[in-house]
Amino acid sequence: MRALTWHGKRDVRVDTVPDPKIQEPTDVIVRITSTGICGSDLHLYEVLGPYLDPGDILGHEPMGIVEEVGPEVTAVSVGDRVVVPFNVSCGTCWMCAQGLHSQCETTQVKDRGTGAALFGFSKLYGQVPGGQAELLRVPFGNTLPVKVPHGPPDQRFVYLSDVLPTAWQSVAYADVPPGGTVTVLGLGPIGDMAARIALHKGASKVIGVDLVPERLARARDRGVHTLDLNEYGKNVAEEIRVLTEGRGTDAVIEAVGMEAHGAPLVRAAQNLAGRLPDALGEKVMGRAGVDSMTAFNTAVDAVRRGGTISLIGVYGGNVDPVPMLTLFDKQIQLRMGQANVRRWVDDIMPLLNDADVLGVDGFATHTLPLEEGPQAYKTFQAKEDGMIKTVLTP
Repeated sequence: MRALTWHGKRDVRVDTVPDPKIQEPTDVIVRITSTGICGSDLHLYEVLGPYLDPGDILGHEPMGIVEEVGPEVTAVSVGDRVVVPFNVSCGTCWMCAQGLHSQCETTQVKDRGTGAALFGFSKLYGQVPGGQAELLRVPFGNTLPVKVPHGPPDQRFVYLSDVLPTAWQSVAYADVPPGGTVTVLGLGPIGDMAARIALHKGASKVIGVDLVPERLARARDRGVHTLDLNEYGKNVAEEIRVLTEGRGTDAVIEAVGMEAHGAPLVRAAQNLAGRLPDALGEKVMGRAGVDSMTAFNTAVDAVRRGGTISLIGVYGGNVDPVPMLTLFDKQIQLRMGQANVRRWVDDIMPLLNDADVLGVDGFATHTLPLEEGPQAYKTFQAKEDGMIKTVLTP
């Protein structure tokens, strides 16, 4: 089969690799029809190379048609259309029963001290082959795949793999009061969808902050009050207070994470770690890794006293400087973590009807063949060609 594989920093290729096989009686093989490129994939493309090996298959936002099932699979059949959540979660352990599928006890990567395995996301999360490929082996065939109806286009459902539940969780964790206000930092795919969901759930004002004109325009068209970081810079939190009677918003959703703009020394350190031999690079990233805290610090500044920060942008450092005095003084609640995809599917599914409440059918700015994946990564990383969300079609 053809698959998009990692070969080094900013070096991904579409290679011919062995087809996946049924390994466990509850496995299914899915022929992928659509698969997204996520902002988290760019962390692998740019920063997290020490945790990858050449040839690793990337991608964690796939859907397709079941092509083969193991002998103990009863929940789906050959020919069924399914979305594959990015958490490799069993659905039956204690953590999954609590709705914490990202902490699945069956697939926790215990030798790394991390949570549930993830498709296509490095040694840190199990080094499981990903979904930017023609075929994907999916374990836990009775509990993991999300069966969806035939008929509507793939883009009606493909975002159930990551974008929709991740954005939904970010809004749930933000705990915006009825008629309250929320700032979304970063209007990439997750931030954009989080803003849509917050408005749908009744926020009276959603303020979106970014520096890419196309992202700002797209959010503005959906009713978001946008602030261009190029214009406001370090004064963006002050402008948010101006818009909220001097207090700041009830909640802030931080959808940027480790590679925020405005921290050149941190970016230099990340680049250095990425160039070290894998064993040494892992030690540097794991024990002394530091992220850009620009977006997080903006969130702390912009949220009102007694408010909530929902952190959905990915972080990877272990010695990040956190302003504990300010967090304590402002009485800020902080919630974070990988999305628990299966936890939110039943809440989201009713919105994926003919009304298309969240605008998923037109959410992708680019739909490209899998073979164009390497160029798509390059364009997405550079924020060029108006690329906000790309779906690849194997």
